Amino acid sequence: MRTGIFVGRFQPFHKGHLEAVRYALGRVDRLVIVIGSAQRNYEPRNPFTLGERIEMIWRVLRTEGLLDRVLIVPVQDVENHATWVKFVEASVPEFSHVFSNDPLTLELFRAEGYDAAEVPLLNRPLYMATEVRQRMANGGNWEDLVPSPVAEYLKEIGGVDRVRRILGAE
Repeated sequence: MRTGIFVGRFQPFHKGHLEAVRYALGRVDRLVIVIGSAQRNYEPRNPFTLGERIEMIWRVLRTEGLLDRVLIVPVQDVENHATWVKFVEASVPEFSHVFSNDPLTLELFRAEGYDAAEVPLLNRPLYMATEVRQRMANGGNWEDLVPSPVAEYLKEIGGVDRVRRILGAE
């Protein structure tokens, strides 16, 4: 069974992330979504908690019928980039493929001999978590940028108000 990992912070999980998951699942049998910076929350780049990010992703995967092929695993940051890949390896099931669009992530896994590939970006200037957060903070249309289960969940938890407070937009 070919297993891959898809590494991201998912702050929040948006339509670009969903397309990346679909792309990766077209190349592997099983995908481990690695939620990086798992310990970070309530800050401008990381406003959502680990549990909230898991819930967002889980709701989308359930709606898309993908839960049987995907695992979600949190991984905290480590201070030394040279040891981070070993930390990931110890935290997730065995894998052979890595999917990401972060240059550092790709470099670190390639240096350890992994097949590390960039995923095609879906309209990157639009489908970026930074753009979603900015629109949330500024009262813009952010809901079209995320899968509907994510929009519904963020409304349930008061996510927009939190982002506004954290980014100082109130």
